[in-house]
Amino acid sequence: MSRMLGTVSMGVRAPIIREGDNLVDIVVDSVMAAVNGGEITPRDRDIVAMTEAIVARAQGNYCSVDNIADDVRAKLGGETVGVIFPILSRNRFAICLRGIAKGAKKIVLMLSYPSDEVGNHLIDLDLLDEKGINPYSDVLSLEKYRELFGYIKHPFTGVDYVEYYSNLIREMGAEVEVVFANDPRAILKYTKNVLNCDIHTRVRTKRLLRAAGAERVFGLDEIMNAPIDGSGCNERYGLLGSNKSTEDKVKLFPRECQDLVEEIQAKLLEKTGKHYEVMVYGDGAFKDPVGKIWELADPVVSPAYTAGLVGTPNELKLKYLADNDFADLTGEALRDAIKSKIQQKDGSSLVGNMAAQGTTPRRLTDLIGSLCDLTSGSGDKGTPIIYIQGYFDNYTND
Repeated sequence: MSRMLGTVSMGVRAPIIREGDNLVDIVVDSVMAAVNGGEITPRDRDIVAMTEAIVARAQGNYCSVDNIADDVRAKLGGETVGVIFPILSRNRFAICLRGIAKGAKKIVLMLSYPSDEVGNHLIDLDLLDEKGINPYSDVLSLEKYRELFGYIKHPFTGVDYVEYYSNLIREMGAEVEVVFANDPRAILKYTKNVLNCDIHTRVRTKRLLRAAGAERVFGLDEIMNAPIDGSGCNERYGLLGSNKSTEDKVKLFPRECQDLVEEIQAKLLEKTGKHYEVMVYGDGAFKDPVGKIWELADPVVSPAYTAGLVGTPNELKLKYLADNDFADLTGEALRDAIKSKIQQKDGSSLVGNMAAQGTTPRRLTDLIGSLCDLTSGSGDKGTPIIYIQGYFDNYTND
């Protein structure tokens, strides 16, 4: 009988990772414990993935509030700094904001609305319509925001982020002024020194600010992009992708880790005789229809992956074939016809082919990283390593 299971994603338990741990050995040993225990039977092109958090922890890639303050002060002058488009997150941004505020005398905090970049809502869109506010053009002061919308708390966290961020800034000894706008150039009315904190639109934001006359413009990716007093750093992403570690320290996104995934791949081949694909994953890229959050607060889903994970799916849509090419077939005849069609694929791109219409047009690393993020969760499951089987299988594989 043909096997009935296709893609299977499993969380693999691992020890608690500390700075300096040999992550290659830990990942391989954890996977092999599951193999030797009979929980996994290795196959070629199985995928082993590990969350970015354990990679950065093993690297010891941390920095402090004081490190951030020193870098902000050196790059933006230490006077009035416009901090624009931060995401609304106690985990992702609050500790960074403490450091930023400590490195300036005044912060002009400009929040996008009705939501931040990753979907955390300040204001319901229907409420904007009711109040006659155009988010594309209207710039709101804090007073106008409160007059129109009052004190809105996030539905999941119960936090009024406007108040929360303002208090954090004051606690660090800086003055704060809050405005709401979606055009980055609106900040230039208040200061010419700007730190833009958006993630995926940061290049455009910097370009617009510089063209409009900003004097000093840095992105969050340019803060902590080099060590400060022996701290960690991320040369490519700076503070982007960082997470709260303690009240005065953040864990940064992993530094270069391509060697890590390739070493794990080689060691698993040596131990199992099977060719694995290996990747590091961060936030997935998917939208929550209730909370509106689309998750991707990291600069990329995967900062490192083996060569077999490059590209996009090249698949046929089975329901299209069943409803069109083989609409007159049923049962085994239909199954055999579809299998034959799949076997005819020659590896060339199916882009534009109607039989591929509706298949997910995303990169493999984004799809697999999202699957991994959902499998591992973000709490106490204790499975920072994900083992995936059958991802590259299709209907013809028995």
